Amino acid sequence: MSILIARSKALKPLSIQPLDNETLAAKLKHLPLATRRWIRGHGFEAAPGTHLLLPDAQGGIAQILAGVDPDDPLWSLGALPRLLPAGDYQIESSKLLAQAKLPELGFALGAYRFSAYLTQDRNPIRLVVEPARLAELTPLWQAVSRVRDLVNTPTQDLGPAELGAQVRQLAKAYAGRFHQWVGEKLLQGGFPAIHAVGRASPRAPRLLKLTWGRSGDPLVVLIGKGVCFDTGGLNLKPSGSMRWMKKDMGGAAQALALAELVMQARLPVRLILLIPAVENVPAGNAYRPGEILTTRAGYTVEVDNTDAEGRLVLCDALAYAVEHKPGLILDFATLTGAARVALGPDLPALFSNRDALAEALLTAAGLEHDPLWRLPLWQPYRVMLDSYLADLANSGTSRHAGAVTAALFLQVFVPDAVPWMHMDLYAWNDNERPGRPRGGEAQGLRACFAFLQQQYGPART
Repeated sequence: MSILIARSKALKPLSIQPLDNETLAAKLKHLPLATRRWIRGHGFEAAPGTHLLLPDAQGGIAQILAGVDPDDPLWSLGALPRLLPAGDYQIESSKLLAQAKLPELGFALGAYRFSAYLTQDRNPIRLVVEPARLAELTPLWQAVSRVRDLVNTPTQDLGPAELGAQVRQLAKAYAGRFHQWVGEKLLQGGFPAIHAVGRASPRAPRLLKLTWGRSGDPLVVLIGKGVCFDTGGLNLKPSGSMRWMKKDMGGAAQALALAELVMQARLPVRLILLIPAVENVPAGNAYRPGEILTTRAGYTVEVDNTDAEGRLVLCDALAYAVEHKPGLILDFATLTGAARVALGPDLPALFSNRDALAEALLTAAGLEHDPLWRLPLWQPYRVMLDSYLADLANSGTSRHAGAVTAALFLQVFVPDAVPWMHMDLYAWNDNERPGRPRGGEAQGLRACFAFLQQQYGPART
């Protein structure tokens, strides 16, 4: 069932009124005495994150008062769907929350629940919105939900082949074209690094490609790291680090969802979506520390650590993207733990070889309340990837600046003439928070879509 529905005369949704302490005080002056006593008797002061059900004369619910933080328009109402009884609701317009679509979007995202493996689910909550607002909000809500669903899905049901089926279905839905290189076809097609990382798994590695758009429009390439499970390979992860590695395809989920938003909005671009989809597992034929790989771009890479596999699958995809002479490459990857040490779980690290593009994306992130934080492509750290046998190593002995050195590795495969942005994200919520349930998460997705709309809009008619 959809969480967002259009308003109709037949619907009588319950009203949610956003308030802070000042607006509550002003409202109290105009309420009946019994209602004022009810509010005061329950100690409701419209503190952020609190709510109060007002009764009607028949003992039902007349209205919901919700305390909000005006500086947090997206998540102020995000906890309500898990606290309110089943039913239909509407959010009253409020000067407190000026960005009108954000409270409704936050409410809808808070109603999300991954229930595919539950034998029982809770009763539905629905939010009633105006038809025009529904058309604006639904694609965003669906895109975030798609990312969450994909990341939350256990690996037994989402391997490289299943991820390929997702891309194939997306291409079919929007009259795009789908192609994939699978198993040994990767070597024949010139993707040796992708093949090396995934060759030990019984689930064959592959590079997934979706193309869409008109030939005369600017070319945008979206790339997502699709490591469907990462054991670390022969450099095996400890159990605690491996536990949530089903989410190592979070970059692929984000790239896929962003591609759908672009096609759904009919942005005037030519789009290529590339997802290297693999499992990184130990086996007798697994790639080994000390091996030297020749990548698609011709650079040789010494494998210092088989757990630094994401950059290896991405480098072949980046090299292939560059061959098409795009106007922009944007890649997404759950690439380094170092980015999380530096910025924590909520802030994806953004790297770019174009200051103006990075600033435009950061501006969009601020407006959408979808935060990003830029880190530098600090060239002196490139020496940390030196190899005495090959052009570079896939990691180094230093524990310093791991997110930066990973981005510098990727930059080797992107010529300076090609505009490029790289996002190192977590794709996960460790804990329950308003609007952000525990599990898979889209990070920077809405910011990137708003950025692409600004750069390439308006949509085709």
